[in-house]
Amino acid sequence: MGWGMRSSFPRAILHTDGDSFFASCEVAKNPLLRGKPVITGKERGIVSSLTYEAKRLGISRAMPLHEIRKKFPQVIILPSDYETYSIFSNRMYEIVRRYTPAVEEYSIDECFADLTGLRGLHHMSYQNIATAIKRDLECELGMTFSMGLSCTKVLAKLGSKWNKPAGLTIIPFRDVHPYLEQTPIEKLWGIGPNTAAYLNKFGIQSAYDFAKKDEAWVRASASKPYFEVWKELNGVVTNEVDSMRRTGYQSIQKTKTFTPSRDARVVFSQLSKNIENACIKARRWNLATQNISFFLKTQDFRYHGYEIKLSSVTCVPQDILKLVTQYFPSVFKKGTEYRATGVTLMKLCDAGDAQLDLFGSVLKSEGLKKVFESVDAISERYGKHAIFLGSSFGAMKSGTHIGERGEKPERTRELFKGETSRRRLGIPSLGEVD
Repeated sequence: MGWGMRSSFPRAILHTDGDSFFASCEVAKNPLLRGKPVITGKERGIVSSLTYEAKRLGISRAMPLHEIRKKFPQVIILPSDYETYSIFSNRMYEIVRRYTPAVEEYSIDECFADLTGLRGLHHMSYQNIATAIKRDLECELGMTFSMGLSCTKVLAKLGSKWNKPAGLTIIPFRDVHPYLEQTPIEKLWGIGPNTAAYLNKFGIQSAYDFAKKDEAWVRASASKPYFEVWKELNGVVTNEVDSMRRTGYQSIQKTKTFTPSRDARVVFSQLSKNIENACIKARRWNLATQNISFFLKTQDFRYHGYEIKLSSVTCVPQDILKLVTQYFPSVFKKGTEYRATGVTLMKLCDAGDAQLDLFGSVLKSEGLKKVFESVDAISERYGKHAIFLGSSFGAMKSGTHIGERGEKPERTRELFKGETSRRRLGIPSLGEVD
C-alpha cells in the first residue's frame, strides 16, 4: 500500500469517546462516588452504564440488577438521569469547538473533529492540539476520555479504542500497519458480525488483511459501505466530518422501558405515550409520516410488532393511534409479561406535503394539527405533557416504574427555584457561568 511514502497526517481527524459516560457523569456531579463501583439503569432493572471499578468486579452491561445485588452488595445502583447526561454531552461538544468548528456530534458520548490545517492557528502540532482538548475535557467535566488521532474517521475510532480508559492514541498514517495487524476484522468500526464472517471466508482475519486487498477485488466482492471502509484504512477520507447542526430527521423512534406488566391497558398506555412523544418531536421539526411501526418487548427480551402505512402523511397522534388500536390485539399476547414499548415514524417528510384526499381525512387531520399547535404552545409555557391524550393517562399518572425502580434521578428530585416537575431551567455550560 506504500504507507511509508504517504504523509503522516494528510488529514488530521480526532475521535473523542467518553469513558463509561453515563456512570462517569454521576461521579462527576457527586465526587463522593469517585473510586467506587457505580451502575446506572436502576429504572430498567439491568445495567445501562458502569464505572471501571464495577467492570473490574466482573459486571457487564445488560446484567440483571437482582443478580448484581446478590453477588456484589457494595455496588451503588442509580437511576439514569438523561437530562444531566445531555448537559455534559453538550459541554463536551462546546469544549472541542474551542479548537475547531468542524465537530460532528456522533452520539451523546462521542464526537469527531477535523483538525486539518489548524497547527498554525494554535501554534501546536496535531498531537499537542489533541492533548490540549483532552486536558480541557477532563479538567472541566471531571471524567476521563479516550481519544484517537489519525487521518480518517475509521482509523481515529480505532485509536480511541486502543488504550481505554483515558488513552490518547496517535496513529500517523506511515505507522498504521501494526495497528491494523493487531485489530481483528470484526472489531473494526463499520464491519458487523455478518460481514466479518463473510470476509473470513476469503482469509481476511485482521483489518490489515482487508486493507492490503487490491481495489478491484474489494469493488467486486464488497458493497459500497465496506469499500469506503477499505479506502479509509488506506488513508483516503470517504466519510467527512459532518459539522452541520441537525436540521431534521429521516426517522424518529420513541421507546420506554417500564415495570413489567401483563395488563393490556398498562402496555397500551405506555405505547400511546411513545406515540405522543414521537409526534411532539415530529411537529417540532415540521415533519410528518405515512409509515410507522410499533413493537412490544417481552420480559425475556423478545420483540413483537407491526409495520403500518397510513392513508396520508400526519404528525397527529390520533391518526396513528387509530390504526395502532386495530393491530395492537394481534400483537399483545394475554398472559405475557411486557417490559417496553416503542414506535418509529419512518420516511419522514415536510409536514406541508400532505395531499387532499377524496374523503377529507387530510382536512380532518389538518384540523387536529392546528389543535396540537395550541397544545405545543401550552407545553412550551408549562412543560411537556401539560396536556395529553386520555389513552396515555395510565402512563402519565403512574409513570414508567413503580417501587424501587421508580426512584427519580437527583436532578428531578431537587429542583432549582423557578422549576417545576415538568419544566426545568436550561443549565449553561461551564464557559458561560458568570
